[in-house]
Amino acid sequence: MATPKADLIKLAETDVNNAITPEQYGPVLTRAPFIYVDGTFNTRDLGLVPESPLRSNYVFRSGTLGQLSDSGKAALSGKLGVRRVFDLRSPEEREKMPDPEIDGVENTWIRSSAPDSKPDLNRFAIGEGEAGYEDMYLEVIDVYAESWKAILEHVRDRPQDPFLVHCTAGRDRTGVFAGILLSLAGASDETIALDWQLSRIGTEPVREMLIAFAKRGTDASSVDHPGWHNLVNLRTACWHTFVKGVQREYGGFEKFVSDKLGFSADDIVKIRKNLTSA
Repeated sequence: MATPKADLIKLAETDVNNAITPEQYGPVLTRAPFIYVDGTFNTRDLGLVPESPLRSNYVFRSGTLGQLSDSGKAALSGKLGVRRVFDLRSPEEREKMPDPEIDGVENTWIRSSAPDSKPDLNRFAIGEGEAGYEDMYLEVIDVYAESWKAILEHVRDRPQDPFLVHCTAGRDRTGVFAGILLSLAGASDETIALDWQLSRIGTEPVREMLIAFAKRGTDASSVDHPGWHNLVNLRTACWHTFVKGVQREYGGFEKFVSDKLGFSADDIVKIRKNLTSA
C-alpha cells in the first residue's frame, strides 16, 4: 500500500524547525515509495515515487549503510535483490562508518575529483536559500562526475542487477544522482522535485544526528546562524533553481550526460529503456 501523493507532499513540506513525530512519519516510512530496511534510513524505490517513469525494484536510494543490522543486510540482498551499492561519501565519512560487506553485493566507491566545499551560509541566507543550493549542487554534479558515469554504465550494461546509491543522509549527493536518472527516464520536474523533497521525511528518524553532521560541515555557530535554517530545509524552489543552473551551465541533464560524461545518443536511448522497462 502506498502513501497518497498529497499526503507525502504535505508532510514533506513541514518546516525543519518543526519536528515530524514518529506517529506521523512511522506509517509513511513503511509504505511505498519508502522501504523499511533495519539499520538505515531514507530508503526508497525510485520506481515507486508517485508518477515516476522508472520501473520498480531496480533503483534504490538511502542514507548511510554503516549500521545495517543482519536483518537489514538480508533485506537488502534478499527482498530488494540489490547486487551493487554505490557509495558517494568522502574518504573521511567512509573511514568513520564503512559500508558492510554483504554476500552477493558489490561495493563501489569512486573518489570525487575534489573535496566537497564548505557551504557558504551567506548564500543560503538569501530568500529561501536558492543561491546556496544552486552553488552546492552545481559543485556536486561536477566533482562526482565519475560516480555518475559508473552508475549510468551499470544501468546501460546491467539492467537485471538492482542497485542502491547512498551518501550520509541520502539527501544531497544522492538527491542529485536521483535527479539525473529521473530526468533521463522522462520524469516531470514536479516528480523529480517531489522525490528530492521526500528526504525531509526520510531523514526525520535521525534528525539530531544529521543536524550535528550538517553543523560540522559549516561555519554555523548555532541553529540561529543566518542561512542555517535554509540549508537544512528542503524547499522545491531550491531544487528548481539548481535545475535552471544545470540548464544554463550544461544545456540540461541529458546534455550533461552526453557532453560531460561522454555517453552517446545510443547509450542514452539504452539507459532510458533499461530504466523504464525490464
